[in-house]
Order: sequence, then structure tokens, then C-alpha cells
Amino acid sequence: MADNREARTKIRSHQRTPSGSRDFKEATKRDALARLEVELERLVGALPECRRNHVEKELRGFKNLFSRFLAEQGPSVTWEKIQKLPEGAVIDYSTLETPTTDNIHHMLDKLVVVKLNGGLGTSMGCKGPKSVIQVRNDLTFLDLTVQQIEHLNKTYKCNVPLVLMNSFNTDEDTQKVIHKYKGLKLDIYTFNQSCHPRINRESLLPIAKNPDVHSDIEAWYPPGHGDFYESFNNSGLLQKFIKEGRTYCFISNIDNLGATVDLNILNLLLNPEQKASSEFVMEVTDKTRADVKGGTLIQYEDKLRLLEIAQVPKEHVDDFKSVSQFKFFNTNNLWAKLDAIRRVVDQGSLNMEIIVNNKSLPDGVNVIQLETAVGAAMKCFDGGIGVNVPRSRFLPVKKTSDLLLVMSNLYSLSHGSLVMSSQRMFPTTPLVKLGDNHFAKVKEFLNRFATVPDLIELDHLTVSGDVTFGRKVALKGTVIIIANHGDRIDIPSGAVLENKIVSGNLRILDH
Repeated sequence: MADNREARTKIRSHQRTPSGSRDFKEATKRDALARLEVELERLVGALPECRRNHVEKELRGFKNLFSRFLAEQGPSVTWEKIQKLPEGAVIDYSTLETPTTDNIHHMLDKLVVVKLNGGLGTSMGCKGPKSVIQVRNDLTFLDLTVQQIEHLNKTYKCNVPLVLMNSFNTDEDTQKVIHKYKGLKLDIYTFNQSCHPRINRESLLPIAKNPDVHSDIEAWYPPGHGDFYESFNNSGLLQKFIKEGRTYCFISNIDNLGATVDLNILNLLLNPEQKASSEFVMEVTDKTRADVKGGTLIQYEDKLRLLEIAQVPKEHVDDFKSVSQFKFFNTNNLWAKLDAIRRVVDQGSLNMEIIVNNKSLPDGVNVIQLETAVGAAMKCFDGGIGVNVPRSRFLPVKKTSDLLLVMSNLYSLSHGSLVMSSQRMFPTTPLVKLGDNHFAKVKEFLNRFATVPDLIELDHLTVSGDVTFGRKVALKGTVIIIANHGDRIDIPSGAVLENKIVSGNLRILDH
């Protein structure tokens, strides 16, 4: 039947009379959707009965995304319609009240902590989930998260659950790892985000030949963390937590080591003064020159929403990057009301902006991935607000340069949370740039440092080329070390480099 329908689709498309370019585009879009439906039916039909229902749900979400992608015309934001942020849209963190200790226990029993755990460590040269990379004292991202929540539960005699949103890339390895936390005082739940087929850029058809994801992993992808709401709802966990009387979830990236449970923000949500409680809170922080590409908060059509650089018309990209025009950027630490998540999912009103991610596969095929961002759902909720938080709540580890900072004496570890050293004169972190050729992969990066240098007084570090560091090196002010191609620089043990440029070739060998 599917084959006949495909044949009919092909015949219909050849019988059309020539049309203007707009009609032609509309016709090809209609054809693309019809042909995609046929392909999705074929994939579902090849599944065993027991798996069909679940996969059909996921592919229904994909089809909805695809049809919206086809319907979109031009940028999703008309630049002239961006309004000034209204008074009170972004609350300064310093104005928030700290809850009384006797109240904290009851507040925490209304909270669920969600960590986005779908990413792999491949960009840093590691296999498996990024969350199992060791970041400090042989502890991984996941270890630190578990320590933080267990400490909360013990301190306040509560039971905050940890929920991990995995992807098909990370689920199996994560399940093995979480067994080691069995004896600790916290409940860990997992669910998988959706699995969508990659689309051939030319034909606009799925490249998957069969529905078995692991037999052809290149043909499938997890569709960004904006998929959280639908998948959380589909998993049954959302309903479970609402039944238990929990009201809010705190969502953040597992690689953001600053994203700990904040009792002042939770207090704002659960005990609001003078105004109705917010269904959605986005933590933003002051934009610096290093953050110019980060998403920002805008008022648009009388609602607060997230604006990402991908949505900005080309001629306004410089305006978007301006620190004076857009002061804040999104940390992706989000707080959302559980019953509001259920409402927007049930209503089907989650019309988040689509991010079109173009990729080339190893076999040379060009594909597109349709993704969404979790913060983009803000406009779908009522009473959304921003909270301008200290920079310490944004400490992501995306590259080995970030890893150098969190491994250094800039921070100490307290119950799974990183605390900046009181010896640091100012609260900003140094700007570190390490050359990709020699430092991008974790294993190679670690081999270049006999011990992690003292960075307490560092402002800026640039390292390029074949450079190694001895034991107990101290870096202060602005330090630039550049080994020319074919040369090597070994910074000797005990060296103190303050406002220095080192270039050329330097090798000090043991006698």
C-alpha cells in the first residue's frame, strides 16, 4: 500500500501544469511532506509490534517539526518588532530573599532536578557520555551532580530526585554508571529524549534504511534539548512527580558546573510576593565579549522570549553581539512549573523556533537535523521572568580550556559544588585559549601539564603549538606562549610567568 501511495505521489507531481515560483515551491513542499509520511510509515511498519507505539509517538513529533520547517518563510523574528525589556522582566539576583531554614525542607520537597545528559564527549576526544569525563579529583560531572543533591537531601532531610534526560547515544553507558550510586540518599530516574531520522538535504527524505537505530547510528540524531517537554511527558515521570505534590523542575546542562540548586530562586517561585508565581524562569547573566554569540532575552509581541543568533537577520548580527544593546545572555539554567509543562504539551502549543543544523556525514552525504532549544519554550508559558544571576552560576566545560580552569586552584570543591578561591581578587574567570592541534583532546591536554599551574592571578592565557608545563608553574596577568611550527617550548618546573610573551623554541632538559 505504501508503494502504491508513493507511486501516486510521483505521478501527481509530474502531471502538474507549470506554475510561478511561489506555486512551484508550495507544490514541492506538499510533495516533500507526503513522501516523508510514506517513508515514516515504512520505518514504523518494519518494527516489532511491541515497539511501534513508542516510535510512532516520537516520529509524530518529528513529522510536526518537519511540516513546520517546510512552512517557515524568512527569519522567525522581525527585527523592528523587538521591544525594550519591560520593568521587572529581569530581576536582579541580589534582591532575592533567602528562605528561613525551617522552610527549606518543605520547599525542596516540591522540586525535581533535571540534567540534560544527551551529549557525547567526542569533541574532547573521549568515548561515551560527556558526563563521565573526570573533571576534578577523579570525579566526573555526574559524580559532582550526585554529590550536590545527596548533600541537599542529607542537610535538609528532604528527598529531591535527580532526573537524567539521556539520548540513544548516552543511555546504555549511563545506566551502567548509575548503579554505583545505589547506596546513596537520592533517587535517580532516567528517560530518553526522542530519536529522529536525519534528512537528506537534496531529497528531503530520511536516510534511514531501517528502524534499528544502533545498526545505522549515522542515520539518526537526538533533536536538541527542546525535546525535553514532550519526552518528559511521554516518559510518565511528569505525571508521577505532579501526583507526589512536586511543583517545579530545575533544568540545566550536566556540563555546567555552576548550575546547582539555588534556594533563593526556588523561594521566589514558591513564595512570590505581590505577584502571581511564574511558570518559567530563565537564569541570565551579564554578557561579556566572550559571550557575544549566546542567546539573549527579548520582549517580542508582548512576551518574554529567547533570541538565538541563528534567528537574527544577517544585517543585524553585529547589533545582536553588542554588549550595550543586549546586556544578558542565557545560561540555560531554567525553572519550569510541572503542571504548566503538562498543559502546553497537552495543548500542542510548544511552537519553539526550529534550528536547522547542516551536517556532512563520513560518506559525503549532506544532511539536515531539525532541532529545538529548551529555553525557546519560554514564550509558551505564562508569567515568564529572567533572573540576572552571578557569573558563578555559569561554569560550562565545553573545551579543555574550560577544564584547565575547573581543575586549577581557582576553585575548591565543597560537597560536589565548585567554590571560587577567596584569594582571587575579582570574581571573573581568566580568558584561556589553548591551541586545538595540541590541546583539544583531554588525554593529550593532561599529558602537557606535569601539574595544573597556579592561575589565581591570571587574566589571560594563550597557548599555541607544542608546549608543555613542568610542576608548580605560576601564570599571572597576561601570558602568551607560542611555539612555532617544528619548535617546542617546555616551561620549566617552578617558573613564574607574569605578563610575558614566550615564543620560538625553549627546552630545558634535566642534567
